[in-house]
Amino acid sequence: MYKETNTRSVVKGISWRFVATGTTIVIVYVFFGRLDMAIAAGLIETVLKVALYWGHEKVWQRIRFGKKRIEPFNLWFTGLPLSGKTTIADKVYDKLQKLDIPLERIDSKDIRELIPNVGYTREDRNHHIKRIGHLIQTLQNNSISTVASFVSPYRESRKIIREMVKNNVVVYVKADIETCKRRDYKGVYEKALKGELKNFTGISDVYEEPQHAEIVVDTETTDPDEAAERIFQYIKRNYVK
Repeated sequence: MYKETNTRSVVKGISWRFVATGTTIVIVYVFFGRLDMAIAAGLIETVLKVALYWGHEKVWQRIRFGKKRIEPFNLWFTGLPLSGKTTIADKVYDKLQKLDIPLERIDSKDIRELIPNVGYTREDRNHHIKRIGHLIQTLQNNSISTVASFVSPYRESRKIIREMVKNNVVVYVKADIETCKRRDYKGVYEKALKGELKNFTGISDVYEEPQHAEIVVDTETTDPDEAAERIFQYIKRNYVK
């Protein structure tokens, strides 16, 4: 995607003024001296300017001078189950949509529903993350940025994403196990503690904290709205100038 710079807009405005003024001078010169002809000249000028402006815009669409490409980015939210990833990611997505840039929201729950037979072993998770990386690559090839939220508990899987996609921004949504348990409206932690859920991150499987996250959000001290605004400003500052 390209965003028009102020310099390009100014140059386009000046060039159009030359075209429009020249047209007015010619018409007034030809029809000067008669009111009816002056009115006709005004009408003709209006029609001509609309047509000429349309052609003028078409020409400038083909010129790359002054166009600034907005490189697609990927916001990767990671953290323990029920840490607040989806809530914050949704809020950030809503804010970014107001910038009118090509954007897609990817959440682990939605992908799991599409591919229900994916397991939860380390090998299964890493293979699954590669699929997500390929999806994000495809979107980025079409200049579409992404907001993705996945537990992604292993460092090697997050490294896979960083190596596969452009402008990857890792957001570590930090919360300890006890906090996540208190937020467990789904009852998944209880099931995991009873052994009903295997390879459950934080209980029967590890969560390896990110060592190089661009943004760390501590949900013990930061509410979702404050976190979303902080992340939104980071993206605006670094990728949507």
